[in-house]
Order: sequence, then C-alpha cells, then structure tokens
Amino acid sequence: MKIGIVTDDNSGFPKDEIERLGLFVIPMPVVIDGQDYFEGRTITAEKFYELQAEGHAIHTAQPMIADFYRVWDEALSKYDQILFIGMSSGLTGAIDTAKTLAMDEKYVGKVFVVDNHRISVTLRHSIYDAKAMIEEGMEAEAIRKALEETASQSMIYIMVDTLEYLKKGGRITPAAAALGSVLNIKPVLKIEGGKLDAKSKQLGAPRACANMIRFMKEDIAGMFQGRENLAFAIAYTHNEEKAKLFRRQVAEALSLREEDILMDPLSLSVAVHIGPGSLALACSVLHRKDEMAK
Repeated sequence: MKIGIVTDDNSGFPKDEIERLGLFVIPMPVVIDGQDYFEGRTITAEKFYELQAEGHAIHTAQPMIADFYRVWDEALSKYDQILFIGMSSGLTGAIDTAKTLAMDEKYVGKVFVVDNHRISVTLRHSIYDAKAMIEEGMEAEAIRKALEETASQSMIYIMVDTLEYLKKGGRITPAAAALGSVLNIKPVLKIEGGKLDAKSKQLGAPRACANMIRFMKEDIAGMFQGRENLAFAIAYTHNEEKAKLFRRQVAEALSLREEDILMDPLSLSVAVHIGPGSLALACSVLHRKDEMAK
C-alpha cells in the first residue's frame, strides 16, 4: 500500500523540500483588497509585505474546495492512500472542510485527515514524522492516530514586533495597540494545542527574545523532560538577519549547533495576522530525527 502526504501552504516547505519528500501542497489564499493571491505562485513575500505596509485590506481564507479535489486526485493518481496534514483546526476551518470532503464515497478509505493542532514549523515536524512512519511500513490510519495522539508534544512561541496586526485581527483593542506602540511593548504569544494565547509582554525585542529562550528552557525541563529526538526551529517574517542572530543566541543558550536549528520564513497565512519583524521559537518531539536530517 503506497501512502502519500498532502499538506497546505501553512507548512512553509521550500520547493526543494517539497520535491525531496514528494509532497503535494494545497494552496491557501491570502485575500488582498478582495482578490485572492497565492504565496509563491501569484505573489512574492516581498510584494506581500510591501502591500501590508501600505495598509491594504488583507485577510486569510480557507483553501478552495476545488483545490482540495484537484490536489487529492493528483496525489491519488500516484498513491493508494494519502494523509492530509494541514494547519490546526484551532486556527482555521480548513480541517473541518477536509473531513467533510473526505466522507465522499470517492475518498473513503483513501484520504485520511490529520488534525494534530500544529502550524508552520511544527506542522513541518509532523510531516517529517509521517514520512518516517510511512517508511517503517505503518498504515495510514495508524499514522493519523499516532500524529493526533502526539499533538501536544510541541510548543511554539512568537514575538510580535508590532501590535498593529493583532489589532486588525481583533485580538487586542485599538487603545491597547496604541499604548503598546508608544511603550515599545513586544508581546510573546504561544501556540499550544492549536490555540493562540498571550504568554508575556516585554519592553523591547531583546527582552522578548530572552523570554522566549527562558520559556523554552522551562519546557525542556518540564513538558519535554526525558524526551528524545527534540527538534528545534526558528521562523520569521521579513527579518532574516534578526532571525540568524536569534538562532545564534538560541544555540548558545540551549547548547545546540546552529545548523541543527531549522530556520525558515513563516508562511504568509501567518504573517497576515502578526505582521513583519516577528520571530518564532519552536520545539517538537520527533518520531525519528534522521528523517528531518536527510
């Protein structure tokens, strides 16, 4: 039984990794002034951030149903079964849509929808796990179950550089955003179990970054204590040089090699909500670490 993997743009895989892993990707639209754009297809990250800075109306939307069908059918032309591992149901309705579509007689027993509450780089970790399990000969349903049972073995912290986009998304009031901007407050958010919550508020980016490292140290000593195959990652929005510096700080603080910390841009589906200049620090327990290192 040949099993393939389908994900969405939120996973943020670069093109070479998509090809190496043999992934199929469902595009997630970013809606700008009422028009759909697709990351890496009809809009570049540079153009997106330019439009965002100019104040254009931007929001996210679920993938088109036609794209679910198109990509699933393409994958099933090469594989007997597929796993769809997408952005957390806590942050999008796309997983629920996928579950409904997978009930179609055409896809029953062939499409297995995974809802393990991951986003961005932690979603990537899930896909590395799925790939390793496939190589070990596990069945699709068993892989789906394993990924959902280990959903909580992951944490991601995000430092937001500006409160403007949280205000636009309705997560904070305009008054709080204005005060935060005056005081240079950099909130640190956490995503655990697919839900976004505030973790702390710090004056200035250096303190916020130091706090993210401290929180991760506490997690290593707490929720990750005794766990093997920990995978660390840093993600960023339009600030690669700052991300490189942060990776150096994280490596030193956690006694890691810089090259062992995955570093990639956050997808535009995340950048819509947090804006440029953000940094994320994540950790997941991997099923098998060698799949990520290939």
